[in-house]
Amino acid sequence: MKPPPFAYAAAGTLDEAVALLDEAGEDAKLLAGGQSLLPLLAFRLARPSHLIDIGGIEGLDTLEEQDGCLRVGALVRHATLERADLNGGWQALREAASLIGHLPIRVRGTFGGSLAHADPASELGVVAAAFDAEIVLRSVRGVRTMPARDFFLAPLTTAADPDEVLVEARFPTPGTGFRSVFEEFSPRIGDFAYASVAAGCRLATDGSARDVRIALGSVGPTPVRALDAEQALSGSFLDDTAIVECARLAAELCDPDAGDWHADGTYRRALVSHLVERALRRLGGGP
Repeated sequence: MKPPPFAYAAAGTLDEAVALLDEAGEDAKLLAGGQSLLPLLAFRLARPSHLIDIGGIEGLDTLEEQDGCLRVGALVRHATLERADLNGGWQALREAASLIGHLPIRVRGTFGGSLAHADPASELGVVAAAFDAEIVLRSVRGVRTMPARDFFLAPLTTAADPDEVLVEARFPTPGTGFRSVFEEFSPRIGDFAYASVAAGCRLATDGSARDVRIALGSVGPTPVRALDAEQALSGSFLDDTAIVECARLAAELCDPDAGDWHADGTYRRALVSHLVERALRRLGGGP
């Protein structure tokens, strides 16, 4: 299928991009990697009046630790995250990126595009929610930031205004000894996940879990933070009893009556329980 007609402009700088977006109005769309937008155009599910290409803007592909956080720029490619030396507290980010689609998609797809698209199955959105990423937005009115938990509103809907460009996300530097992992299930490599889990914690000197973080994907309209499960595990040892109870609490966030044609809610509950258990066993040093 052919996309609907639109005006096209390539922005050379961020200032030019926000000016073009402001001028074009709320029917404009930003184009970066295009891995989400182009299929929507092809099926005419999106009909923007203007496409503003930000793929050539320098400085939006930053991936560095600075000022107590990991800065991930909007134009960082999924493949870049997958191959980056991100271990320990940021390992979940690397693992999540490696599970996005197929390699050609990861080579072209961008971090900012994934967050802005706000698909409930998005791996990177789950990681951002789990580890309290701060989303940075820019418009002609200036810069504003918001926590990831407030950024995702509904499927394919975020709190960004139509004239705002997602510039980067900032992940707070985790404490010493903090580890994170990412787990998901999809029927085939490259398919959308039926359920996913980003989890992290720090093991205290006595072996108990501290700073527990757990977020779920593909089980609701936005990434879901499993706060009750986090609280239950905090201060406990990562033994079978604590892990099973934490997994049970996380699974309760999945409505058994709210399924889709991929999988019903009961099946997703079972998946979440299994994935949380697997993630926590890895955090505890298991396979």
